[in-house]
Amino acid sequence: MDRYVSRRELLKTGGALSAALGIPYFVPARVLGAAGATPPSEKIVMGCIGIGSMGGGHLRSFTGQADVRMAAVCDLRRKFRERSKQIVDEHYGDISCTMYHDYRVLLARPDIDAVLIATPDHWHALVAIEAARNGKDMYMEKPIDVHVAAAKALRTTVNRFGVVFQFGTQQRSGRDFRFGCELVRNGRIGKLHTIVVGSVPGAELANQPLEPQPDPNEFDYDTWLGPAPWSPYTFQRSASRAEGSPGYWMHIHDYCLGCLSGAWGIHHIDIAQWGNDTDDTGPLEIEGTGVIPSDGLCDTPVTWRVEHTYANGVRMIHMDSRHTEKEFPQFVTPVLEIRGCGILFIGTDGWVIVSRGGIDAQPKSLLQTTFDSSEPRLPVSNDHRRNFLECVRTRQQAICPIGPAVRSDTICHLDDIAIRLGRKLRWDPKGELFVNDDEANRLLTRPMRSPWQL
Repeated sequence: MDRYVSRRELLKTGGALSAALGIPYFVPARVLGAAGATPPSEKIVMGCIGIGSMGGGHLRSFTGQADVRMAAVCDLRRKFRERSKQIVDEHYGDISCTMYHDYRVLLARPDIDAVLIATPDHWHALVAIEAARNGKDMYMEKPIDVHVAAAKALRTTVNRFGVVFQFGTQQRSGRDFRFGCELVRNGRIGKLHTIVVGSVPGAELANQPLEPQPDPNEFDYDTWLGPAPWSPYTFQRSASRAEGSPGYWMHIHDYCLGCLSGAWGIHHIDIAQWGNDTDDTGPLEIEGTGVIPSDGLCDTPVTWRVEHTYANGVRMIHMDSRHTEKEFPQFVTPVLEIRGCGILFIGTDGWVIVSRGGIDAQPKSLLQTTFDSSEPRLPVSNDHRRNFLECVRTRQQAICPIGPAVRSDTICHLDDIAIRLGRKLRWDPKGELFVNDDEANRLLTRPMRSPWQL
C-alpha cells in the first residue's frame, strides 16, 4: 500500500471517529501548513544518520524541501545531535525533531519513509542494509563501503526489499556530465578508445603516529570504530583518528580508501562508467602503481596511476590530478574546477573533457551538438536530492541506483588492490571475482569486529 495514502486514511479515520464520538476533530494550522503548502499526509518523513560536515549540509537541504518533514537525527557525537536538532526545530518552529545515538532505533520507527546516510565510509553498508530491511528508501553518501563484499551485500538487500536507492555521486545530475556522456555514447567523437580519470590526490597530512588519549566523553568512539579493527583513540593538533579537517580517518585504510575512492575518485569513475556504457559491468584487466605512506596513521594512496582494459577495447586510466596534464595536454583547459581533475574521453575523431567547472571539446563544434529523436539519450536529473525525493513518490529508479553504484565502487577497490599487490590482475565482471587469484580475492572482503556482521 502507498505510504502516503495510508496517512491520508489515518486523517480520515480520525475525523470519522471524532464524529462518531461527538468530539470536534481539529488539526492545528501549524500542522496542516499554510494554504498551498504540502499537507502533512503527503510529506516524506525523513531521518538523517551521520550529521557531521557532509551530513549537516544534506540535513539543511532536505529540511528546506517543502515536501519533506525531517523527524529525526542520529550521530555518535552529542554536539552534532544537539546542533542538528536545533537547526530542524528552528526551521519548523517546534521541538519535534528526535535525537538518536543508535541508528537502529531510528530505522525501527514505522513513520520514517526515507533516510540520509552520511556516516564514515566503513559504516555505510551496515547502516544501509538495516535501512533496507526496515523498508526505508535511502540517499547514501559515497562510497558504498571499504570492501566489495559489503557493496554486494547491500545490492542484494536493496533489490530484495525494493527500496529506492540514490548514490551520492551527484555528477549524474549535472547537465555538462550528461551531455558529455551523450556525445560519447552517440559516437560524436568517433570510436571511443581511451578514458582518463583525473582525481584529487591524497592529502599531504603530517603522518606521524599520534599518542593514545582517553575517549572524549561526548563521543562514542568504540561504536564509531564499529566493524573496523580496534585501535586506541588518538589526538594531536586539532586532529584525531576519527576527525579533523581534512579528516584523518579518510586517509586510514581501515575506514576509507582515501581520495582514490570515497573522498573524490568515485565521482569521476562513475561518470567514466556512464560514458563508456558499462554501468552493468567492469574492466577485464587492472594494473597500476601508487605511493602509500608507511610511517604513520595514513595508509591510503597519495598518488597513483592505474590502467583498466574493457571488453569493448576501451582503455581507462585513473590517476591523481598532479600528473594528468603532464601526460594528457587536454587537461590544460580553463574549464577544470580543479587543475587536472576531470574525465577525458578520447575517440578517433575528437575528444571531450568534463568536470565540475564545465565542459570542453575538440573540435569545438561538438559543444553545439543537438541530438535527433532517433539517438539514445540519458535520463535527466538536474537536482540529485529532488530526483531522489521524486523517486520516493513514484517508486521509479533514481538517477544513480544500486546497480551502477556497486560497479563504480568496485572499480575503486580494484585499483586499491592492484596498487597494493603491485601486479596485473584479471577480473571477471560477470562473476565479480579475480580470475585464478586467491590472494587478490581475499582482499575483496574484510573481517568485521564482533558483534558487527553483514
